[in-house]
Amino acid sequence: MRDLGAGFKYLVEGQRWVARHGRQYGFALLPGLIALVLYVAALVALAIWGEGVVTWATPFADHWSSPWGTLFRGFLTAVLFALGLLLAVLTFTAVTLVIGQPFYDNLSERVDASASPDGTAPRSALPFWRELWLSARDSVRILIRATVWGVLLFALGLLPFVGQTVIPVLGFFVTGFFLAEELTSIPLQRRGLDLRTRLTLLRSRRLLVWGYGTPLGLAFLVPFVAVFLMPGAVAGATLLARDLLGEESGPESGSPEPEPAAQEQTTDR
Repeated sequence: MRDLGAGFKYLVEGQRWVARHGRQYGFALLPGLIALVLYVAALVALAIWGEGVVTWATPFADHWSSPWGTLFRGFLTAVLFALGLLLAVLTFTAVTLVIGQPFYDNLSERVDASASPDGTAPRSALPFWRELWLSARDSVRILIRATVWGVLLFALGLLPFVGQTVIPVLGFFVTGFFLAEELTSIPLQRRGLDLRTRLTLLRSRRLLVWGYGTPLGLAFLVPFVAVFLMPGAVAGATLLARDLLGEESGPESGSPEPEPAAQEQTTDR
């Protein structure tokens, strides 16, 4: 249970870090804003045409006596939209990270440097386009896993009682895990860890991962919140990755980096 609190602490510390580094926060907002426009358009389309899709997929309900056919299709429409919302939460991070790869890499490196006792950050030996390709490929692989889980949860959600109580809770934990994987992929990929190794590392401390990812997933359900929390989520994921790897962190990991002038004055003294 201690790890649950530690995971949440990293989420908060990440938000505090970007709050103290306004310039990095401003640049890191741009990818989220672009992704938000795309997802809002997709969800609006689902809300408009979702009922028609359900009606087309359930012709057998045409002959049901009223109001059962209407109630059944209304329930399926709501579940379909909920599934779309779940997939949006699961994939928003992946799409935003692909769009904002250079922004978030730079942000993560700065967090690493501020958290490191010697002020240095691990750097990738791969060229930018190779990193972008690996990030996109791994995001697709995670999306496939998330989709499988989403379909499974959708099916289990049709079960009486369990589908309305246990399954939504399970869905939030699944969402939290995949969110944590996507966000920690930035600092971990920079260290040369592939997807399989990253998943093994995350599974080794599930409570820590859930403590970070689950409340973040809940927050991402609130419209527009994901855009403003994303930079801090990347910062928090970098701190989380350092913990998973057992890397030492300095006492000033959450404080702003000194300005060049201030550094020169300190040196002169």
